Amino acid sequence: MSVYADHGPGWWTSNHYLVRGLHALVKPRLKWFRSIGGAWAGTRVLDLGCGGGFMSEALATQGADVIGVDPAVPAIEAARAHAARQALPIRYGVGRAEAIPLPDRSVDRVVCVDVLEHVDDLTRCCAEIARVLKPGGLLLFDTLNRTRLSRWIMIGLFERVLRVAPHGTHDPAKLIRPDEIRGALESVGLSCSRFVGLGPLGLNWRGEPVFSRWPGLAVGYMGAAIMR
Repeated sequence: MSVYADHGPGWWTSNHYLVRGLHALVKPRLKWFRSIGGAWAGTRVLDLGCGGGFMSEALATQGADVIGVDPAVPAIEAARAHAARQALPIRYGVGRAEAIPLPDRSVDRVVCVDVLEHVDDLTRCCAEIARVLKPGGLLLFDTLNRTRLSRWIMIGLFERVLRVAPHGTHDPAKLIRPDEIRGALESVGLSCSRFVGLGPLGLNWRGEPVFSRWPGLAVGYMGAAIMR
């Protein structure tokens, strides 16, 4: 939360490692999401945990009717201002994943990236996602696996050595194994499809991590689930 609060006002111009990394992650995430869900045009999409609006704007430019929700007020304010400058009709609101400020069965899709491993109550978050999705609606997400490799890369390397993110950004106890998220989602009426790996391939010329599809799920992974 402190990252989103501290860097929210300058979200779209920030040179902070973590903010630039979040922006760079939009493309590989969106590529796989589109391969699962198809075109975005005509769909009402909730970007849950939208931060300053990187994913929200990417979805809006592809024709989605986007609602962005995040608990960090400075990030939401930055998202609103930037969307207005781009003439994008995105609706932003302040709210938590455990209490989404939307009516029941109000969205066709929920996109939830870099969120699930940070929430206070994963079970409640999944129940809220199920509540706002229409029958047949689609959840597209990514999260971090609870493995030694994931902890070493995301916490040991990125937080402590490279300082890509402030120390404490990730709580190792909140990282989520694939069987855990599958169980949490299916318990509230969502049917999970396959998961695919997502992880760092190396560093670019600016010394920033470059993320893409991984052959395994040991670090991060993306998934999809359909509301029954």
